[in-house]
Amino acid sequence: MKYNFTKKLFCAFLFAGIAISGIAQGYWQQQVEYKMDIDFDVENNQFAGKQTLKYFNNSPDTLNRVFYHLYFNAFQPESMMDKRSRTIEDPDGRVADRIVKLDNSEIGYHKIQSLTQDGKDLSFKIEGTVLEVKLAESILPGTSTTFNMDFESQVPLQIRRSGRDNKEGIEYSMAQWYPKMAEYDRRGWHAHPYVGREFYAPWGDFEVNISIDKDYVIAATGILQNPNDIGYGYEDEGVKVKQKGKKLTWNFKAENVHDFVWTADPDYTHTTAMVEGGPLLHFFYQEGEKTAAWKDLPELAVKAFEFIEENFGEYPYAHYSVIQGGDGGMEYPMATLITGERNIQSLAGVTVHEALHSWYQGLLATNESYYAWMDEGFTTYATAETMAHIFEGSDRTQERNFQVYNYLTTTGKEEPLSTHSDHFETNTAYSLGSYYKGAIALAQMNYLIGKKATASALKKYYYQWRYKHPDAIDWIRVFEKEADLELDWYLDYWVNTTHTIDYAIDSVSEVNGKTSVALKRIGKMPMPMDVYVTFADGTKKIYYSPLSMMRGEKVNDTNLERIVLPDLSWTHLGYQFTIDAPISDISSIVIDESGYMADVNRGNNSWEKK
Repeated sequence: MKYNFTKKLFCAFLFAGIAISGIAQGYWQQQVEYKMDIDFDVENNQFAGKQTLKYFNNSPDTLNRVFYHLYFNAFQPESMMDKRSRTIEDPDGRVADRIVKLDNSEIGYHKIQSLTQDGKDLSFKIEGTVLEVKLAESILPGTSTTFNMDFESQVPLQIRRSGRDNKEGIEYSMAQWYPKMAEYDRRGWHAHPYVGREFYAPWGDFEVNISIDKDYVIAATGILQNPNDIGYGYEDEGVKVKQKGKKLTWNFKAENVHDFVWTADPDYTHTTAMVEGGPLLHFFYQEGEKTAAWKDLPELAVKAFEFIEENFGEYPYAHYSVIQGGDGGMEYPMATLITGERNIQSLAGVTVHEALHSWYQGLLATNESYYAWMDEGFTTYATAETMAHIFEGSDRTQERNFQVYNYLTTTGKEEPLSTHSDHFETNTAYSLGSYYKGAIALAQMNYLIGKKATASALKKYYYQWRYKHPDAIDWIRVFEKEADLELDWYLDYWVNTTHTIDYAIDSVSEVNGKTSVALKRIGKMPMPMDVYVTFADGTKKIYYSPLSMMRGEKVNDTNLERIVLPDLSWTHLGYQFTIDAPISDISSIVIDESGYMADVNRGNNSWEKK
């Protein structure tokens, strides 16, 4: 991948063209342009902000109101995040009861001083973490309007994702830190309160000027425009800005992203490493005994990016930053915040996982409130593949994901993946479902349509839907077209139910010199059958029975002979087929030798001659 201006310009034109061509094709999305000037007070952990937001209504609807997210308001006693954390049976340990204990200097808040639309004052009210705004003038389809806002904010003590003074001593982790326009799509407004997760926002461009004490180093989304003026060693030259006494102003720009994150600390060490052809990788961390592994991270990160781009699609931005901060690992456009006091395996793992979110959330910006499994799950799948590559691991790259999913099915806590992210009854159900069952939603495609088709479809999905907001139907349709099969049934079962897969070899017997094999479906979810038969002479064949509602057969991309059997029907719990050989000629019979079918009881999947 060669990053150059021509490619960037093409992407910009492609993105801008959505407003024109999208409606005709049945797809549209909103667009924003942010410009923010931030004056930061490190003595009081507060900042004053001026925000100009140009909003493009590319929808076919007339908008009479808009909504902003005010994420910092979650970090106040009795907020929805606080109350939820103190009442859910398995609270996130990073939150627990910490919010209710915050004093006035430790809470977070956004105070809106003024808000206008094209120069006209607006009436608004704040409901927790949501700013509800009644417009002075309706925004008609195909038009734009400009909002100007003055606001004051206080950075909360680090609790979840954002905040000051994290446990490793990073002073400011500025995630979900500004009044942010909510997304409006074909389902209407998505002004979800900030209870725990997840995020969804319109695509756009950002220009952010941050004035802060001159001793601080800032890492951020986007590209620093003025390194010479602040005396900092980024390679890009940019515009001149005025210095304000003891403060320096950092000017960042980011194009075609849906969020902006930054951190600030006076003790950051900053190193870089170049992926051949780009991007340039940046690493920001506090150097010390506990962060020694960071010196080995750049080489592994480059190797990871090379593998990811080859297998999952090109990274289109010029920069990516790995930043010590936050409370674990959290992805943002062009950057991630991770805790840094880790061994190299852990450090590489969290870096790879969060970097891959650039593909499955940063660029394929699904509505995470409803499709967290498409982000977290696909990222978990790709992380396993990438980590096996950079550390030369086992060929069974997805084995742990299947193991964790199997455990989830035994807990009694599993809920459908279609559950809204904030409304899972337990954090266990959300995390194990979204990450691991979500990973298997993709991994199991290797079984349903074959490895080659899965790899090809995954790339096509990325290139077709990046810079957009795909949903589950958009994803499954790409795989259906690649395989020329119907897969809506798979989506219905795997995402909308908690039905499990369990097939068994019920009996093996000899009839008239041939071997009769009876299969039995125990679980409620039907699947096609790949039955591997190993003969006494060491040869092997696959006996394949498609599922009737697939309306076709997957391509055989193995090097084994395959016998295609009559279709299975989901209404029939039993299935029988014949092998043209006596039992004495057969060594073993195994359902799904590949391990890519999520059978919850593999103990009944095999028969061996005694």
